[in-house]
Amino acid sequence: MRIDKLLSDMGLATRSEARAACKSGQVLVDGAPARDSSSHVDPERQSIVFRGREISYRRYTYVMLNKPEGYVSATEDSKLPVVTELLDGELRKMELFPVGRLDRDTTGLMILTNNGPLAHRVLSPKHHVPKVYRFTAAEPMAEGVEEKFRDGVTLADGYECKSAQIVLDEGRMGGLITLTEGKYHQIKRMVASTHNRVVTLERISFGDIELDTALARGEYRLLTAEEIASLEKHM
Repeated sequence: MRIDKLLSDMGLATRSEARAACKSGQVLVDGAPARDSSSHVDPERQSIVFRGREISYRRYTYVMLNKPEGYVSATEDSKLPVVTELLDGELRKMELFPVGRLDRDTTGLMILTNNGPLAHRVLSPKHHVPKVYRFTAAEPMAEGVEEKFRDGVTLADGYECKSAQIVLDEGRMGGLITLTEGKYHQIKRMVASTHNRVVTLERISFGDIELDTALARGEYRLLTAEEIASLEKHM
């Protein structure tokens, strides 16, 4: 891999910045200055230091974000703030994108990555990756809703949802819903089919990955090796 591509992929420098850094001796490969940014290196076998910092190369980057309300699950929008604006520094330069989407007023677990093939596969209906949401409703949920969701709700437009699990809290004013698909406003539309309305909605898990409760709304962290492995098993 070329040095300038490596630094660019890592969000550390643009191609032109990498070229200037090499010329000024700010890039070391196995302890020696690398003056040509087009030189090839093996980041998995060689020591590469950029401006005094040793680089730990990752081909793909995975971020867990606790999405707050008001943000669009996209990389750009002409009117509204997008989730990638919550990232800082190097991560903003990595062209990360959200895996799937959450509605603007839905909060909770969102995964961002630059691994397009993986994102496509984990969102594919045939992989049945479960996603768990916590919700509250405007009124107590109707009797029999557990069976209705299990059998597959038919939405107002005629779409037949796959079987979903709902576990209600005491008082039936909310609970947990597990889906294996993700249609537009699906949970809101499913609850609406019972003549009720979702008040709050938060995603708390995606596959085997659970929302880190240490993250406040708008905060993020890199996925752990174990969490990455749980995603990549779908590749």
